[in-house]
Parts: sequence; C-alpha cells; structure tokens
Amino acid sequence: MSDSHPERNFRTLFISDVHLGARGSQAERLLDFLRVHDAETIYLVGDIIDGWALKSNWHWPQSHNDFVQKMLRRVRKGAKVFYIPGNHDEFLRSYYGTHFGGVEVAEQAIHEGADGKRYLVIHGDIFDLVVQNARWLAHLGDKAYDFAIRMNRLVNAGRRLFGFPYWSLSQWAKLKVKNAVNYIGAFEQTLAGEARRHGADGVICGHIHYAVIRDLEGIRYMNCGDWVESCTALVEHTDGRFEILSWTDPVRRAEPLPSMTARAA
Repeated sequence: MSDSHPERNFRTLFISDVHLGARGSQAERLLDFLRVHDAETIYLVGDIIDGWALKSNWHWPQSHNDFVQKMLRRVRKGAKVFYIPGNHDEFLRSYYGTHFGGVEVAEQAIHEGADGKRYLVIHGDIFDLVVQNARWLAHLGDKAYDFAIRMNRLVNAGRRLFGFPYWSLSQWAKLKVKNAVNYIGAFEQTLAGEARRHGADGVICGHIHYAVIRDLEGIRYMNCGDWVESCTALVEHTDGRFEILSWTDPVRRAEPLPSMTARAA
C-alpha cells in the first residue's frame, strides 16, 4: 500500500494523546493508520509528545520520529496541520502562533464543519481540576496509568497466543469504577459548557483517553480517544459527518466503533 496514495481521504482528521516518548505509545499503529487515511486538515489535539515521560526516562524509537516526519510531509503536500498542546506537551504552550515546519501551534481553534457548524477544538486539561490544582497527584496518577498500560500489554500478549483480539484492560477498568464514570461525565459536561460559552455548536477534545460522540443538551461533544489504549481517531467526511475510527490491529481495515457514527446535528 503506497503512503502517497491513501485509500481513504477525509475533510478533517483529529488525533490526540499519542504520547510520543512514552513506552506505552502505539505510534506504529498510528503510522499504519496514516498510510491508509489522509485529510485536507489535520488537528493534533494535545499530548502528542509526552514531555513528562521524556523527563523521567528518555524513550524515542524510530516510529516516534517517523510520525513527526510524516506530519511534516503532509504539510509539504498541502495539508493544513494545527498542533494544540495538552498537559503532557505543555512546553509548547510558550510557542502559540509559531510555525514549526508549517505546523501551527495554537492554544485552541474553532473548526468550521462542512455544514457550517462551528466546533471548539481544545485538549481539555485546563478543565481538569486534578491537573490544574494538584500536579503532584496528577503525576502520581500518571505513574499508576503507566503500570496499567504495562499490564495491558502483558494481557494482550497472552490474548494473541490464544487467538483473541486486542482488548483494553485500562479502558475496561475505567468504566467499571463508579468514580471514573462520574469523572468522565463531569468532564464532558464541562467541555460542552465551554463550547456553549464560545458560541460554538460542539467541542472536539482529548485528554481523558475515551473516544465518543454524543449530544449534550444541544452541544455535540466529540473526543478523539488516544493512541495508547484504544487507538482511535476522529474524522470528518466531506458531507460534514463525523466518525470515530478504531485501528487496534495494524493489518486490518479500520472500522467505525459501534454506535459512534454520527451525522453533525
């Protein structure tokens, strides 16, 4: 399959939480996804580079460098690429308005859909009280999350031996813990409120590693997911339809996640 001739082209592609520099990053799967999918505009919705992980333990394999190079090639071929930093790549927040190889760094963006609807694009961590007001607790949670990801790799290595498909242990745990479910709901409501404050029709974000498209009191909430656990991206079709694509197996064709295909309201 030629990288210069992707099978599927979209109006817009939204990618978040790749965590380049962290051992849990599944950059290889993302590269495989990008060989098949392309878009006129690409938003990198935060935590693309994991500065926290790089500070504690430098890890930068070739696949991580390949992703950076691929984004620069997309710019050279005419794509518009915007980078909206998150908490793990907050070092880039000093460079708002700067272009790196044609990639524009922005605090947030308003994306106008094909149907004219406006969407606030933001990572979302600034509305996470744990990250903002208890950074030591956020870092502690980050270490626990890294442990969960390591366990996730072990579990899936065993599943592959027995012919079972990829499964996210940490995603399953999130949805089984009542407090985590409540946190996700509160986060979604807060981000929807911020979109409403901006006079937008919806919000596109990342941060909590939970891909979903849902309507919240007239506001379309869309989360890109991540490339550590779920390996998902949000795409906008030329007709304005948004869809979440999952790429958990690099040799299989991407398919929409169940109940996550939605036409822009």
